[in-house]
Amino acid sequence: MKTFNIGDEVTVLDDSFSGKVKGFRKDRVVIETPEGFELDFEAQELVKIADTGDMKSLFSSQSLSSVLKDKEEPKKRSFVKEKRSKKDDFVLEVDLHIEKLVPNKKGMSNYDILTLQTETAKRQIDFAIKNRMPKVVLIHGVGEGILKAELDFLLGRYDNISFQDANYRKYGLGATEVYIKQNPDR
Repeated sequence: MKTFNIGDEVTVLDDSFSGKVKGFRKDRVVIETPEGFELDFEAQELVKIADTGDMKSLFSSQSLSSVLKDKEEPKKRSFVKEKRSKKDDFVLEVDLHIEKLVPNKKGMSNYDILTLQTETAKRQIDFAIKNRMPKVVLIHGVGEGILKAELDFLLGRYDNISFQDANYRKYGLGATEVYIKQNPDR
């Protein structure tokens, strides 16, 4: 088990937090971020910043700077990506990966995540129908197929749409194309 001392500079392995060790609470390490927030983590979630020996053993094939660069928070992207090649050939692309929908999923249960993803898909489909868009691409990823099954169930409840797996070359296996049948008497 890793040991930390009060005052050690640490960074969180799977998140974008860093700070100084302020104390210990039960079997967790309490850190204070530069913004003054106190957060607690398990010891195996933390790495001493100054302890490059630990970093080298964890990332023997990578340099410290490349590891820290990878750890930097990625640029925020909109989960709705618009693409226009022709005026009439508009495709609404909706990325349902949870990282694109919320800034931090910490504290969300799998049920909460799935509910947010399906509600986002429904909202975007309803938007496309209302605005007479002919096609929507839902990017759901491959995963275990739970989100895809939920989307299939959701899409099956609409009368005026059909759907199929999206173009493999463009989206891989993790996307569904939704075609909206336009009703001329609306």
